[in-house]
Amino acid sequence: MTFSLHGQAVSGGIAIGRAHLVSHAALEVAHYQLRERDVAGELERFDSAVGTAGAELDALRADASVPGAPAELSAFVDVHAMILADPALTDGVRELIRERRCNAEWAMVQQMQLVVDQFDEFEDAYLRERKQDIVQVVERVLKVLQGRQRKLMKRKASATEDDLIVVANDLSPADTLQFKTLRIGGFVTDMGGSTSHTAIVARSLAIPAVVGMQHARPLIQDDDLLIVDGTRGVLIVDPTPNVLAEYRLRKTELQLERAKLKRLVTGRARTLDGEDVALLANIELPQDAERATEVGADGVGLFRTEFLFMNRDELPGEDEQFEAYRSVVKALAGKPVTIRTLDIGADKEARALRNRTGNRAAPNPALGLRAIRFCLAEPQLFLVQLRAILRASHHGRVRLLIPMLAHAQEIEQALSLIELARFQLREARQKFDAIEVGGMIEIPAAALALGPFLRRLDFLSIGTNDLIQYTLAIDRSDDAVAHLYDPVHPAVLRLIAQTIQSAQRVGMPVAVCGEMAGDPKLTRLLVGMGLREFSMHPAQLLEVKQQVMMSDTAQLAVRVGKLLKSDEPDKIGDQLEKL
Repeated sequence: MTFSLHGQAVSGGIAIGRAHLVSHAALEVAHYQLRERDVAGELERFDSAVGTAGAELDALRADASVPGAPAELSAFVDVHAMILADPALTDGVRELIRERRCNAEWAMVQQMQLVVDQFDEFEDAYLRERKQDIVQVVERVLKVLQGRQRKLMKRKASATEDDLIVVANDLSPADTLQFKTLRIGGFVTDMGGSTSHTAIVARSLAIPAVVGMQHARPLIQDDDLLIVDGTRGVLIVDPTPNVLAEYRLRKTELQLERAKLKRLVTGRARTLDGEDVALLANIELPQDAERATEVGADGVGLFRTEFLFMNRDELPGEDEQFEAYRSVVKALAGKPVTIRTLDIGADKEARALRNRTGNRAAPNPALGLRAIRFCLAEPQLFLVQLRAILRASHHGRVRLLIPMLAHAQEIEQALSLIELARFQLREARQKFDAIEVGGMIEIPAAALALGPFLRRLDFLSIGTNDLIQYTLAIDRSDDAVAHLYDPVHPAVLRLIAQTIQSAQRVGMPVAVCGEMAGDPKLTRLLVGMGLREFSMHPAQLLEVKQQVMMSDTAQLAVRVGKLLKSDEPDKIGDQLEKL
């Protein structure tokens, strides 16, 4: 049956493909009673599912033996195979099926919870984290019992016309990170807003995405044919032949438009009245540098280093970080590379850091010990990263960016630790060059009290994602209030404009590196404010360049000046359309 659902459009384009459900199967388990004569059959069904899950792990073990496979894969498979064979898990399920005459799925979830609760009592943080392996093994068996097991990697290789469309209740940064290496057609999630991490990753991959769908996940089944309209925020399930044909035509037209944009790769981002604008790329991993060079980026304006710390149990050492930073610096061949120091916290977690700073649970992570606050609380960890960044500066032009600064003392402490890192490298006879040090303006207090930033730093970068969140008191990952997240709210626009103007008065370079920089509908607005340096995901760069090349800065400055005087969102919206 054909039906459509509506959500928030966060990454434009059209995807046509088959649904791949990413979920916690444990949340979808029914509970029902068995007749006495059906218990033996249920036990056989459970044993068969365990056998199938074991065969899947054997297949993964074979994949791990091929050249180029991740070194961690073999150990991961071995641990999961041991858990699957552990009587503490499987014998308990069989006992529940016999005693309570319940279905295998429900018994599996009950036994999983018992085992997980035991792991929560361990004092060792590493052992506590192993409960996630138990959950993943149970997920694998449950999917077999529910007839939903599938191998995403295999499907990708065999896909022809239809791509995979990931459908989930929500996706964490760690979840979405793994999709960067796969051919995903689109994302659909029940949760999230325009700057949720799923939305940001979708835009970085240049694939359509619709978030905040509320109840899409329970209504969709694996292998359902889906159309994702990332421009209009529409999801169509099992489309009719006519609708499918229409959307395939639209998809072809969009692909042609994107192909035309590639002609701009070698052109300069210069306005109609001769103003040059620097367009740089945001990247998460070293391999993303290739995408930046492919679209002709003027450099890297934001290297989000926290992604080097995710999906692992051990912290990356100084040499490993140095190699990652150096590879990007060398790939950019003399163009500037802005490396942001560790911005962990809020929606970005790293397993290896969970036992730091007393293993405390923050009541409000977005307002807690995150970014520079975390780094100043963990100076040894911070110094390791600073030394690695400084060493990379010997191989090209490196700029160091400090996130979430709000207080003058934070600037002074960070600069002191940078100087200590330089001293340590001199003592170790390690080479490094001079680097510029900048600060992110993403807290209203910083935008309203710029003096220390202008006196002590070399450049500024406005992180609009958090600046909007903190100005409007909106959790950008909460779909219940996502509709209130407004990049063109008068207060937000004034903070951005004031920051740009204050920096320009003293001759300090200033950039925007948040999602606003990559939105072509806002390019002329920012140019009219005086912005001359944008940093965005590589997939967005050519559309922004097209807008820059069609802009007249003198005319825009006058129009934007009038727009900034308005307090009424409706009037701002009307004036924005006329820019």
